[in-house]
Formats: sequence, structure tokens, C-alpha cells
Amino acid sequence: MFFTRRIYQTNTSLEEANKVWFEFVETLKPLESEDIAVIDSLGRVTAKAVQANISSPFYHASAMDGYAVRFHETFGASETAPVQLKLHEQTVPVNTGDPLPGGFNAVIMVEDVNLTGDCIEIISPTTPYKHVRSVGEDIVQTELILPENHVIRPVDIGAMLSGGNYEIKVRRRPFVTIIPTGNEVVEPGTPLKAGNIIDSNSYMIGNLINQWGGDYNRTDVVSDNKEALKQRIMLSANISDVTVVLAGASAGTRDFTPNAVDDIGRVLVHGISIKPGKPVLLGVINDKPVIGLPGYPVAAFMTFELFGKPLIYHLLGIEPEKPEILKAKLSRPASSSLGQEEFLRVKVGKVGGNLIATPVGRGAGALMTLQRADGIIRIPALSEGIAPDSEVDVTLIRSKNEIKNTLVCIGSHDNTLDVLANFLKKRCPSYSLSSAHVGSMGGLMAVKKKEAHIAGTHLLDEQKGEYNIPFIQRLLKDISLKVINLVYRQQGLIVRKGNTKNIKDISDLTRDDIVFINRQPGSGTRLLTDKSLKEKGINKQNVKGYDKEEFTHMGVASTVASGAADTGMGILTAAIALDLEFVPVANERYDLVIRNELFDTPMIQSLLNIITSDNEFRDSVLSLGGYDVSDMGKEMYEQ
Repeated sequence: MFFTRRIYQTNTSLEEANKVWFEFVETLKPLESEDIAVIDSLGRVTAKAVQANISSPFYHASAMDGYAVRFHETFGASETAPVQLKLHEQTVPVNTGDPLPGGFNAVIMVEDVNLTGDCIEIISPTTPYKHVRSVGEDIVQTELILPENHVIRPVDIGAMLSGGNYEIKVRRRPFVTIIPTGNEVVEPGTPLKAGNIIDSNSYMIGNLINQWGGDYNRTDVVSDNKEALKQRIMLSANISDVTVVLAGASAGTRDFTPNAVDDIGRVLVHGISIKPGKPVLLGVINDKPVIGLPGYPVAAFMTFELFGKPLIYHLLGIEPEKPEILKAKLSRPASSSLGQEEFLRVKVGKVGGNLIATPVGRGAGALMTLQRADGIIRIPALSEGIAPDSEVDVTLIRSKNEIKNTLVCIGSHDNTLDVLANFLKKRCPSYSLSSAHVGSMGGLMAVKKKEAHIAGTHLLDEQKGEYNIPFIQRLLKDISLKVINLVYRQQGLIVRKGNTKNIKDISDLTRDDIVFINRQPGSGTRLLTDKSLKEKGINKQNVKGYDKEEFTHMGVASTVASGAADTGMGILTAAIALDLEFVPVANERYDLVIRNELFDTPMIQSLLNIITSDNEFRDSVLSLGGYDVSDMGKEMYEQ
């Protein structure tokens, strides 16, 4: 094979990268065939047309329980002139599926017959081959059952067996070798130390390969050594249809994949102007494809979907199914870097009659943002983002039915929502709860704009000393709604185990040795922080780390646990979850806000039944620690 085209630069457009890569892919032939048993062929791709070896049925068969007859002997039968046929001479009993006895050419159902001694009596005539399955009624010998390049389904297996096929030729599964790299990468289950990264990417990518119809082999982790990597890639190229190298394709001092591939083969593309996934590598060794994926899991997943999936399907001789795309309204602005095509992960929910897409996070290493996403929005390279309320095309990674049955909660984060999501799925498997953590104020705005079914909020009005209701009366004054209490909870300063820096109250945030981690603007926790600083007469500029933000209580707790901050405002439950200590600051009320027009819908009622009546749910919340459920499910306000 002769293939000369090559690009080696760091800002190749996705369009140009696709052109180069798929020009090469088109030069590859579908894989050769192998013989397998029909009973083991589910999901495989036919490599040759399958034709019927026999007819089905291959004999005239009774289609009913009854009596085989010669149709001409039934002529003249009526209620006034019944016809009698002698058993075993003029008629023979048969069951469904029995071969039709020789010389007989019709069947009369048992319920249409009267037995009189050694005869049957009938009161109506029959027609030729009535209630008889004739030879070839279903399948005729030599008939085409399946064409080449067909993905075999359960019904296809039944048809092939009925047509006398017991072994067929199918396309060999593409065999992919996955090579994880990096001194920091360790096997799952290895005792961990700082700097270790569990090799989850290999198994994520490997199972994508299985899902698409291929097989994979994962090698041991290759250390950051160019010669060792070259040897492993060469071995893989000799025994595999495709080689996938994980990590090592970027521009770091220990990123050896590009040079290793270039030494022993050809780099077609290295570096594509997409986000996430810029450092992807596409190459050829011994006329076989090599893909170098980024180390960040979201980037690895997205780029393998872009370049690996069409390759696997091509080797199988089939086309990937077109993804389902729907139009939705973007709930909030999404800025983007000019010059990079971005794949933005979103949650999608149907609120009233509108489909709403809400961004769920962007980090290339934030795998949970992809795991929780319903779809992807593509932001063009020449765009600096998308304005709120814009209509966008969402490429779905979940089904429309799942989205239709998803209850969208936008607003403040609370650990109880995770418990509630699990109980909703447990009690009502057709429903899901999806939560986006944008702060209490963002939640109220989402309810106002009909972008969420419910909003979680814990906003304290400083002047009235009351939670949530004053804000609702100001911001949502023309909206008919109800406020339902979920929990009361303790907010305070989360500190590391032992409180080695002896943090006692909010005043300690001004100390030179204290680094703070904040919550995002608009969150109830941020408002509580600002209120507490104001009461102490503290200028926020004197708080080291005030401008560093997390979007959840668990994010704050994790930052403190990691040592990146000494303290942050959060709920007691988050501190307990990560075995941290806690300095109380305030008790607060966390409520759910629901429009009245949605209140009686089956999804909302299913959720409220759990909140109001499910003792197991309440016990699970209490077991987290730091919660008071005395008013759980109580209506606190209606307007």
C-alpha cells in the first residue's frame, strides 16, 4: 500500500484531519471471514450472503389441532345435511405441526367437528390446504435470508436455522491492542500513593471496542521510555488490526508516542483544533492504523468516538448508525475559545413543552461530566460561544425516552439529591433525577424561565432572617408555585482532620497561613460566606483564596482534604463524607421550588411520594449525618 499524505502540526482543523484519516481508512479492506456456528452469531457481521438450504416448512404441516381430510369429500356439508367421514380411512387426527398424511390436503379444526362413533361429522365444507402450512410457506429453498455485511439479530438466527443453516461465514472481529503508557499509571486495585493514576482508560476504550463489534487486548503499562514503547507498538502492529496508545501524545517531556510512531511508521495527523482532544495522534505502521489518544479520559473517549468508531465499523464492512439529534434551548451562555471546535457536554430535559440543554462541565479529565451527560453540542471553531436561549442541535448519547422521563433539578447542591436520585430510580425505574449545580439563584432563574422542573435553594434574606421565600417573592412574584422543604442542614467551615491550624471561626480566614476555597457567585453558600464576613467587618480582599471557587459542597470538601486549601464553607455532611472536621457557622433550610403547573405531573408526584412517605429514604438521609428531616416534605409556602 502506498500512502504519502502526512500532516504534523498542532492546529489541524477537524475537517482536514477527517479528510486525511478517512482517505487512509478507505484504503483498508474489510477483514476476512471466519466460520462460526449460527447459534453463536448474534451481533456478528455476515461476510457472505446466507441462502436457505431447505424450505421451511420442508413438508406440508398441520396448522391446527384437528382432522386431516380430502377437501373434495367435504363437499355438500351443511347444518341440514351433515357429512360423516370415517376415522383412519377418510380422516386422520392431527396436532399442530404434524406432517399432513399422504393423500390428504386440508385440515378441519377440532372445534368444528362432532365425533359420532368411528366417524367425524362436519356441517360445512373446506377448501384445498385450509389450515395447512405448505412446503416453503415461510422460507423457500435457495431464498436469500441475509445479505453480506448484515449485523445479525436474534430473529436472523431463527430464520437461518429454519432455513437449514448451521454454520455461516462472518467478518472476523477487528483485533485491537491497547497500550497504556506512563510512569504514573497503575493497575486497578493497586495500593495508591500520591501521583498515581488508575488505568481506567484502557477498560473504557476496550469496552467501546467490544460494543462496536471488535475484540481487544490490553498490554501491561509501558513506562515513559521511547525504545520500550517502540518495541511494544511494533509487536502490536504485527499481531493486531489496530493499535491504540493511551497518553504520551501531547507535548510534554515524557510524551514519546509521536516520535515512536514516526520512527517506525508514519504520522498522518498530530494535534487537532478540538476541545477536548487536541493532542490526538493518527498514524500508520505496516499499513495498519495507529491511534494515540490523550490521557485525559473525556478527551480519550471523545477522540476515539471520532476516529476509532468509524475505523472499527469500516473493518467490519458496515456503517455506524447515525446518532440521534434533537433541537433544544440552551439554558445559559457557553463561551468557547476561538479557533477550536468544542464538544460541550449537556444535560437535556423536557420541561413543559420545551427541551432544555444545560452544560454540565468542561474539564477533559472530568469523566463524570460525560457519564452524566445526555448529549453533546458542537461549538464551531470560528465561534466564541453560544448565547443563552439559543436553539442548538444536541447529539444524543442517551435515548429520547430517557430524556423525556428525566426530572431536571437546577440550583444549589446538596448530598441529599444524590440519595433522592437513587431512590427515584429504585422506586420508579422509568424515571431519573438529573441535577445541575449552578447555585440557588441560578435555580430560581431556571424555574422562572421554565428550564427546570424543580430548583434547590437555601438563600438567606439578611434583613428578614428568613430563607428562600423573600427571594421568591421578589424574583418569581408572578409565578404560581409551591416551596417544599427537603432538609435542614448545618453550614460551617470544613477543616482537615485534627484541625491542625486551629481554625475557630470566620475571623481566622484573614490569617496569613490560611487558604480559603469559596463557592461560586449566586450560590446560597457564597451568600452565607459574604454575610458572615460582613458581620465580622472583614474585607473579602483580605481572604486568601476568596476568588478560587468550587461548585459543590463535595468539591469544597475534596479541595480541603487534598491540602489545596485549609478551609471552605460547606455542609457538615460533606465533611463527614470525607472524614474531615467541621466548625459550625449556621443552621439553614434547604427547600425545593416547584411550579404549580408541574406539581401534579406523574414525575413530580413520584418524587414527592418518596420525600413525604418513604421511611427508608429518610433513614438514608439521616445516616449521612448533619441533617434534620423534621419538616421533610412539608409545604413551606405557596403563591
